[in-house]
Amino acid sequence: MLCSGNDVAVALAEYVGGSVEGFAVLMNEKANSLGLKNTHFVTPHGLDNDEHYTTAYELAILSNYALNNKVFSNIVGTKNYTVNINGYSKALSNTNELLGNLNGVYGIKTGFTNGANRCLVTSCKRDNLDIICVVLGADTKKFRTSDSIKLINYCFTNYEVVNIKKLLNDKFNKWKENNSNYFSILKGNSNFVEISLEDLKTPNIPIKKNLIDKLDFIFDCKSYIEAPLFQNTVLGEAKVLLNDDIVVTTNILSNNSIKKKNIIDYFYSFMKNYPSYFSNLIY
Repeated sequence: MLCSGNDVAVALAEYVGGSVEGFAVLMNEKANSLGLKNTHFVTPHGLDNDEHYTTAYELAILSNYALNNKVFSNIVGTKNYTVNINGYSKALSNTNELLGNLNGVYGIKTGFTNGANRCLVTSCKRDNLDIICVVLGADTKKFRTSDSIKLINYCFTNYEVVNIKKLLNDKFNKWKENNSNYFSILKGNSNFVEISLEDLKTPNIPIKKNLIDKLDFIFDCKSYIEAPLFQNTVLGEAKVLLNDDIVVTTNILSNNSIKKKNIIDYFYSFMKNYPSYFSNLIY
């Protein structure tokens, strides 16, 4: 991967998949499992083929998945490495020109074919903002490098990681305070419903700095519920919107259970609401 060894890619494909064709089947199965609808593999090295294609966006998804593999992550973040072949040492250098030369860059891979021109997928992290940048079809290495740097610097200049979980919980708690008598439980032995938000899978989200104050928080929750109500029942949905686009959604859940009234509950409820009726009967 450091020096783009296509011969080694073929050897690994034959070892793992039995053949280049067998390995391509495994690659496409993985692509399908990741939801890559505009990606199809034919070869392990990516040389030009009409049936071998992907997109910038799906390359980013694939790269994000691959970085979870520590071996892969260590390799693409290695600038130089020396291998021994039949007793002879050989120095390998990473073809990624940004690695070690641009603040925060820790991968990933260059690419070139006559059909695709110069390509570069870059991973870069500064503070708590971690991005993947994909540049395809550059005419020269110089353009590939400069375009990547421009995109990376644009992201870090204009975006900020927002703790969307905290913001959402703060707004939700205020909403609950303003709607303390919100629920009506039909046939329930109580009207008290304690609610909470389902935990977010991604609590921190990068948002353009000048748009953070324009986030909208919507809580759509049932108010009339028929007993019995069980704990962790989905009662509604909380949404965070930005210019009418959904940033994140999560479920509103019930924390407690409410039983359905039985005949004894109805009797005591009647006694509580009409005490004079029973006083007259006793008299």
